[in-house]
Amino acid sequence: MTQLVDSLRGGLIVSVQAWKGSAIDDPAVLAAMARAAQEGGAVAVRIQGVDHLRAVRARVEIPIVGLIKREYPGFEPYITPTFAEIGAIAATGAEIAAFDATARERPGGARVETMIQAIHAAGMAAMADCATAAEGRAAAAAGADLVATTLCGYTAGTAGVSLPALDLVRELSSVIEKTLVVCEGGVQRPEQLRAAFEAGAGAVVVGTAITNTDWLVREFAGSAEIVRNR
Repeated sequence: MTQLVDSLRGGLIVSVQAWKGSAIDDPAVLAAMARAAQEGGAVAVRIQGVDHLRAVRARVEIPIVGLIKREYPGFEPYITPTFAEIGAIAATGAEIAAFDATARERPGGARVETMIQAIHAAGMAAMADCATAAEGRAAAAAGADLVATTLCGYTAGTAGVSLPALDLVRELSSVIEKTLVVCEGGVQRPEQLRAAFEAGAGAVVVGTAITNTDWLVREFAGSAEIVRNR
């Protein structure tokens, strides 16, 4: 695990995902985008869904951070929320499994430490998606190999936080020694990526700004609409 995590240090992880129903929400398309990310210098890719994970595994050699988004009625966590998703991710050949490591209750009552144990037992490194410093510290203490700021701004207690969550990165990097701190969420420009590293991030995830064609087109089209309406 140590060698795998060290291979990510100082690097860019590209999240290759698509909005549900998007024209690019296709395993072959996302696999091609993941390959392009590898050829462009990404140290890893973050991929959602079994079909997409299998397609990407066939096209890239760099590590894959796998996750499955699944909603369970009555529960807020949806990023790899149960042991069932862990097993499905492992079967695709992903080296790392990302999961919701917030303090919120998970289906079946699984705890952060037991989720990490299950990920390790499946032969993968554990990436804990957190929202607060307390959650990051707890995940690191429980054995997470990577702690990410993924869910900062997306929980009731962190709603409205400015992204990227550089203050959270600073705090985590100052109190966590062995676990790799990953900045994820809201990194839209190269200078923000540099700022994340300067804040102490060991790696940075960028998704929407690189791979979300739907969002990018809408941003540019929106600007064009403003000009047309002047």
